[in-house]
Amino acid sequence: MRRVYFDNNATTPVLPEVFEAMRPYFGEQFGNASSIHHHGQETRAAVERARESVAALLGCRASEIVFTSGGTEGDNLAIFGLAKAGDHVVTSTLEHHAVLNACKHLEGAGCEITFVPVDGRGLVDPDDVRRALRPNTKLITVMMANNETGVRQPVEEIGRIAAEADVYFHSDGVQAAGKVPIDVARIGCDLLSISGHKMHAPQGVGALYVRKGTLLQPMLYGGSHERSRRAGTENVPGIVALGKAAELAREGLADGSVARIAALRDRIEQTILESVEATGVNGADAPRVPNTVNIHFDYIEGEALVIALDLKGLAVSTGAACSSGAIEPSHVLTAMGLTPDRARASLRFSLGKQNTAEDVDFALQLVPSTVARLRELSPVYNRKQAISS
Repeated sequence: MRRVYFDNNATTPVLPEVFEAMRPYFGEQFGNASSIHHHGQETRAAVERARESVAALLGCRASEIVFTSGGTEGDNLAIFGLAKAGDHVVTSTLEHHAVLNACKHLEGAGCEITFVPVDGRGLVDPDDVRRALRPNTKLITVMMANNETGVRQPVEEIGRIAAEADVYFHSDGVQAAGKVPIDVARIGCDLLSISGHKMHAPQGVGALYVRKGTLLQPMLYGGSHERSRRAGTENVPGIVALGKAAELAREGLADGSVARIAALRDRIEQTILESVEATGVNGADAPRVPNTVNIHFDYIEGEALVIALDLKGLAVSTGAACSSGAIEPSHVLTAMGLTPDRARASLRFSLGKQNTAEDVDFALQLVPSTVARLRELSPVYNRKQAISS
């Protein structure tokens, strides 16, 4: 059976160039990067080359990059590394759970948290962030791009607000890295987290940008790795892979690869809207990253559609992989004002560098007929059809 994968916001396949870059560090180049002999210095040099590559992707100094195990650790380090009991933190209602649950934990530990709302497009109003500020506000944390809808937040405006108020600003850039240009100076953030497996590096590696002068309390205690900001022997193969993925991401932003992915995404979106009734794009009128579209298919259950498509070889999702199987509808979509039924009827299509026009052809052959078959089983849809006829 042919299989097509359109769930790249959950995880991406490791690109061949990335795998080849990391392969030697599982075998012949195995040294501990903290050792002073040849084997250690060989891997230390590889780690620092990767640090330079990640810094180039984000527009910062190499010394401002802290390697982590992924986006969750980066988000947690940014939040717990700055906020403490008595501080006030501002975030949004549609953040990834790595941010939301960290903030909820802080709330239980004596922090004050303000969750600013979003509008029907899934956008934070920067004025709401400004109005939420208090004398004890320590941190603003708002994502660059949403993992479920792809909607891009006005982070540059929020960065200016944070600077004016002398408040730290963190942005979860996991779903933006490699898809849109990132310049941390232009954004005005003090911290920004990325994850390797969202940009064709392996799972288990990420990075946190920490602006020079930001006093970050570590979460892990041990050696003086990562300038004492993140203890633990470095994951050299993963770090090398992240560095190579960052290089490829920069190339893709410059050579038209991202525009090609956007064209494929647009074709999926337009064809489904034209060929399947009672559908719509969640976040349609907002700026989005080029690889993501979230579409509601009224009168059916999204998980039933995911399963039906998977049985035919097409992998899509109803939202965040870390929330898969949840009984409650997506917190992102309900925050945007969707009814629970419409939120549960929504699917995310997220493309990667490996996807082709033929993959899109395959998907567009399957989706309309599969939706029609599931709607035939829907009493609500059949009543609607009977009334309209």
